[in-house]
Amino acid sequence: MIIVPTCLISKTIEKSLIPKSYINASISSDSDNIESDFKAWLSSFKKTAIQKGISDITYDSATENITYNKKMIKFDRRQAEFTKQIWEYLDIAVSDLRVKNGKNSYFSNRELLLKIERKYDVDLKIVMGIWGLESAYGHRRGNINTIEALATLAFDGRRKTFFEEQLIASLRILERGDTTLVAMQGSWAGAMGQCQFMPSSFLNYASDWDKDGTKNIWTSKPDVFASAANYLNKVGWSDKKTWGRKVFLGDNKFEINKKYIALKKWSSKGILNSDKTKLPQLDLKARLVIPDNYGNYGFLVYSNFDSLLNWYRSNYFAIAVGKLSDSISEK
Repeated sequence: MIIVPTCLISKTIEKSLIPKSYINASISSDSDNIESDFKAWLSSFKKTAIQKGISDITYDSATENITYNKKMIKFDRRQAEFTKQIWEYLDIAVSDLRVKNGKNSYFSNRELLLKIERKYDVDLKIVMGIWGLESAYGHRRGNINTIEALATLAFDGRRKTFFEEQLIASLRILERGDTTLVAMQGSWAGAMGQCQFMPSSFLNYASDWDKDGTKNIWTSKPDVFASAANYLNKVGWSDKKTWGRKVFLGDNKFEINKKYIALKKWSSKGILNSDKTKLPQLDLKARLVIPDNYGNYGFLVYSNFDSLLNWYRSNYFAIAVGKLSDSISEK
């Protein structure tokens, strides 16, 4: 759940969209002694960690074998430079294979999902959508040492405060015993496990559904599903409505804004369902999202859409989660 500019690409599908020539680009360093500088920074940051309640033993064991990882800097720099058109993004995010795997995953875990759904009042098909995008249903969790990734990015300084906070949170997770240093792996930016929680999100929302004494978002499906549902519940998801709908704008000109108005008022402005039928004449409030270069189409989204943006701040991601969950729901 990395906070990124709108319309950037979700972590599990970005690799397939990025030219190999860019992935293999080298990163130059301003210092020939960057590794020694990194070690010096780790030594100085220890004081901050101890002030935050991290023990000497936890800090030393977590940092003694990590190195400055240039790949993390390369991935971080890549973020702000790479986007795709919405239809290219959705073709991959909501591919036939991803939908098929989502349906299979939902029905094979249906009994468990229904129990979690009743507890958190969150439609678990939306959790399936998030799970599918974040880790391809648990198959692409990332194998990068979380401490090394976060320490590298904190040392780099571009988002110093954010990554220092996440590094402290990851050390706190180790100190609590929810996972081990070896098992604490994830993406390049420190997002962990099958639901790709940042360490601070783990501390706030992770759940021990299987009651084994640990909040295991790496290998325990019950904990993964419950943690994701708990997150959505806490940030305002309402199971009384869905995320939104694709709509036909025709030749009407609309300005993008965040004002919510009733569906029947959008209807009076000339907006139709994507199949060009009339919108429901309801008081349910929605706002309009219009992706760039999407022709005469856009999306009317409900307040649940903002819950998805809280998870990952990208309109593309939230639309993809919604469409994937809708596809999983189809017979």
